[in-house]
Amino acid sequence: MKASENFKTAIENYLNQTALADAVFAKDFAKESKNLENCCNYIFGEVKKTGLCAFDNQEIFDMAVKYYTDDSIGQPHPIICRVVASPPAKADLFTTMPELPQNTAVVKTAVIAPKAESRTLTLFDL
Repeated sequence: MKASENFKTAIENYLNQTALADAVFAKDFAKESKNLENCCNYIFGEVKKTGLCAFDNQEIFDMAVKYYTDDSIGQPHPIICRVVASPPAKADLFTTMPELPQNTAVVKTAVIAPKAESRTLTLFDL
């Protein structure tokens, strides 16, 4: 599956900023054997392994950095999934949000998993 442009842009911006600030990572980021498309596939695979549906920005960004720094990670297989990258919600009069850097986007990923058997919970299951 191809990642959405918003998702790719958020990952790419983070990796570029990290490479500018960290000379060691910049060498890893410049490897010809690594690319953004495979990075996204690696992230999708890691998300699928967890079985979770939503992640914090930093969790996804850490996966991207790991893809570039870990030489044991080869070419990941494409995963069929849907990715949603959401910008930070706008604050209203009743809530306050912590300030985020301008280039930060909220990244949420959803993995479509096989349907599991549904089970009705009873009072004893709680």
